Amino acid sequence: MDKPFAITLDPGSSLANKTGSWRTQRPVYVDRLPPCNAQCPAGEDIQGWLFHAESGDYESAWRHLTRDNPFPAIMGRVCYHSCEGVCNRGRLDAPVGINSVERFLGDEALKRGWRFEPPAHETGKHVLVVGAGPSGMSAAFHLRRAGHRVTVREAGPLMGGMMRFGIPQYRLPRDVLDAEMQRIVAMGVTVQLNAKVADIAGAMHDGNFDAAFLAVGAHIAKRAFIPAKDSSRILDAVQVLRSMAGEDKPMLGRRVVVYGGGNTAIDVARTAKRLGATEAIIVYRRTRERMPAHDFEVEEALQEGVMVKWLSTIKQQGEQGALTIEKMTLDAKGNPQPTGEFETLAADSLVLALGQDVDLALLHGVPGLQVTDGVVQVDPATMMTGHPGLFAGGDMVPAERNVTVAVGHGKKAARHIDAWLRGEPVATTPKHAVATFERLNPWYYSDAPKTLRPQLDIARRTSSFDEVQGGLTEDNALFEARRCLSCGNCFECDNCYGVCPDNAVIKLGPGRRFQFNFDYCKGCGMCAAECPCGAIDMVAEDV
Repeated sequence: MDKPFAITLDPGSSLANKTGSWRTQRPVYVDRLPPCNAQCPAGEDIQGWLFHAESGDYESAWRHLTRDNPFPAIMGRVCYHSCEGVCNRGRLDAPVGINSVERFLGDEALKRGWRFEPPAHETGKHVLVVGAGPSGMSAAFHLRRAGHRVTVREAGPLMGGMMRFGIPQYRLPRDVLDAEMQRIVAMGVTVQLNAKVADIAGAMHDGNFDAAFLAVGAHIAKRAFIPAKDSSRILDAVQVLRSMAGEDKPMLGRRVVVYGGGNTAIDVARTAKRLGATEAIIVYRRTRERMPAHDFEVEEALQEGVMVKWLSTIKQQGEQGALTIEKMTLDAKGNPQPTGEFETLAADSLVLALGQDVDLALLHGVPGLQVTDGVVQVDPATMMTGHPGLFAGGDMVPAERNVTVAVGHGKKAARHIDAWLRGEPVATTPKHAVATFERLNPWYYSDAPKTLRPQLDIARRTSSFDEVQGGLTEDNALFEARRCLSCGNCFECDNCYGVCPDNAVIKLGPGRRFQFNFDYCKGCGMCAAECPCGAIDMVAEDV
């Protein structure tokens, strides 16, 4: 019988103990897109700024965050944080409180007076922004950072757009709104108030602007035909919320009925309670499960004594404001159908919250524009309309209408306006695959329940416009930031270095991560199996 084949190496040989020839697969470090980042309509690098926050470097976290979104104190109050809905941590205990940490950073910046850096250079280009709401001011911020001269024209008397005139101050205090608006003005952005643009083509020509971004908010309330004896008792939600910004508050009476099922309807009903209404009743055609308002807002309204008549519609208003209500039922497709059953509901006032439209009169005569269903069609990739150099975003274009989406539109449009003015395409990089929970190794993480933000007590909530939702303390914010799992991206925990049986992992130094020495790696996959954040793949060895 032949002797087994063997090779004997001198221990001093450079090939001694090398195992690379044993491999059928090898480990490679990868970066994946965190689901929170992928979900954020404003395009924030959430994992990136949480990384700074969890080390206690709050200013670096704030500056990292505001590269994409200049309104963290606002967004920490009004964003519906869909990022938390996809957070992988939610599969363990509860999602990371991204929104609460964002608010903490925004408030910390206001408290410490952190400012944006002025642009490093001036391009000589001048861009007109129409509308000083979230989309317009987001675009102004990013355009100014790129070195362009920016003039914002706002039809109203104050900055903020629908954030000011559509969001009650118990959700968004006006000093917070004003401070984050003024920080953009301080960069050198010119804002002209009470300056409605009636003709965009004429405004661009007369002002010698090189490009324009249209961000007019949806301020025109949609109406419904409701036969009424006294139309003065019928108001629209935009009118009610807008009047709250002035000295003369709306006179709604003791029994207020709100017709609609969106967040605006909830805001009006809660506002009515704070104005002294003994009854604030929402009439909605469908069930709670089909209500477009966010569930946490519905829950807060119910806590405050707001009542909801589900599966109901208003047919007419009679003498002394009495409303005729018809009960509805949902068909197989979920659409409400009349039942022929009626009841009477007494009301001092009826507020219609049926949605809003945008005033597009300023676009009259502009060639190349396409308007469909009351919104301007734009190239989704660039936000440019059919007219060269004219861009649009926010409520003016087909999209979900909320502050976060509007802010994202402003950033995206600014990038493409900058590229268009320079005559160059926007540099794009392929997105990484999303980091899924299945790729994580969560047993490394201990249970750490989500920190709940404090809320104002019910008595004060219904008798004042004080802010309902409180913020985190510094200790709570630090704890919450550290709950991040760093999904899909190496955070230098040293696990791969510690578990490798072949000493094939090389540490490159702080912030530089690791490297594999493939002369020694035998492809056992231990590093990939033990990586907490799923940042190592095993790939087939090249033949």
